[in-house]
Amino acid sequence: MNEAAVVKAEKEADHHPYRRPVDAATLILIDRSGTIPKVLVGKRHDKVVFMPGKFVFPGGRVDALDNRVPVAAPISKELEANLMKGSPKTPPSRARSLAIAAIREACEETGLCLGRKSDGAAPKLDGVWKPFSDAGLLPDPSGLFLIARAITPPGRVRRFDTRFFTADASAITHHVQGVVHAAAELVELVWVEIGSKPLADLHPMTKNVLNELEKRLATGPLSHEAPVPFFHFYGGRMQRDVLGGSP
Repeated sequence: MNEAAVVKAEKEADHHPYRRPVDAATLILIDRSGTIPKVLVGKRHDKVVFMPGKFVFPGGRVDALDNRVPVAAPISKELEANLMKGSPKTPPSRARSLAIAAIREACEETGLCLGRKSDGAAPKLDGVWKPFSDAGLLPDPSGLFLIARAITPPGRVRRFDTRFFTADASAITHHVQGVVHAAAELVELVWVEIGSKPLADLHPMTKNVLNELEKRLATGPLSHEAPVPFFHFYGGRMQRDVLGGSP
């Protein structure tokens, strides 16, 4: 999305009559090669209306075609089970779409693609998936973990039912050059240590999710058996439920 389109899309009122939240996915890439884990954040253009100059994780809404894209490997049964927990319910096909959307959005916004060579002849992909096809890859969601789910409060002009995924930086197999630049939605990419200054001024919900990720990382390797928090609003206040496991 170019700068003008971003600005136009974001010049909206802060409040709006009730809207049904739409499915969205965010991907937090982690580099654990050092003593302190690092996460990838992108700096938004300082002239956009929504969160100008802020550091964000790549993400966006689910596309209707996400479930039809061929993949190098399916999502794990454990991830599918976690995505299907909670209410509103998520069918298996939607669970797959969410995982694929996280990979697509990361590649679109950062140029970093999580893919793998297919066992046979890779089908020709076009549109937003062309970078994968050009590199002889298919998207690979098999290494994703679900960290949290959050629904935007009622009354906002845009509402999302977002699933926050994470993946190890080693899963990045292709880098599309020129995606991040001075006129793009993201003008800079930075790998920053968890707890460092660029992460101190995040949106409150992003902070909540990052705190959950930090706790998960402190206990050892990521696991699908860990509890998955579900942040939503009830009676004007944020609630934290658990989709699976123990609080």
